Amino acid sequence: MNDDAGWRDLGFARLDTDRASRTGDPEVVYGAGKSPEQTVTLLRALQEAHPERAALVTRLDDAVLAAVRAEFGESAQVDNLARCAAVGPLPAQLGQVVVVAAGTSDLAVAGEAAFTARAFGAGVTTVADVGVAGLHRLLAVRDELDRADCLVVVAGMEGALPSVVGGLTGVPLVAVPTSVGYGASLGGLAALLAMLNSCAPGVVVVNIDNGFGAGVHAARVARRATAKAAS
Repeated sequence: MNDDAGWRDLGFARLDTDRASRTGDPEVVYGAGKSPEQTVTLLRALQEAHPERAALVTRLDDAVLAAVRAEFGESAQVDNLARCAAVGPLPAQLGQVVVVAAGTSDLAVAGEAAFTARAFGAGVTTVADVGVAGLHRLLAVRDELDRADCLVVVAGMEGALPSVVGGLTGVPLVAVPTSVGYGASLGGLAALLAMLNSCAPGVVVVNIDNGFGAGVHAARVARRATAKAAS
């Protein structure tokens, strides 16, 4: 099994069981391309390695979502929109992450970010449909943005929302471009380039549709901010 070496040989995968000691968070299963049986086996192994923490899996198709529900029952928290699941106890909430979605079409990626941030130990709220086509909607929640320890701002089309939010608040901000948009958005490339070229200082950017990466980053910022405030 090789647990003493920090990994477990499952035949089809060598599961990293030592990640939590290196980074503070256990391994996460990337579900895309994995069979229901492989996914369930990985989640079981993660539960055994880290019984005190929920085992997280992302990018699930319908068959794997059904398999996780059937295998783990009420111990599984499943988000159909985010295509994510967590099995086992979630960690205590430290700090506050606010996930901001430009449009309803961005909610799947925003949901992945929110689900991940919660599984990684942050409190999370989501503000939806406040894109730049109607800035009065964003201004109405400005106080909520200012109270966050970290913001995740998700947008497709031209990807302008992170620049606007970054000009309104000094809260740490991670931008997520989505593949939502018409042809010239080039599957999210236009939004990615707009965010990378943001004129608002302090905006950091993850890859297209990478709600998971943004959620991890935001949770770590929120957790550390809370821990330092308490010390």
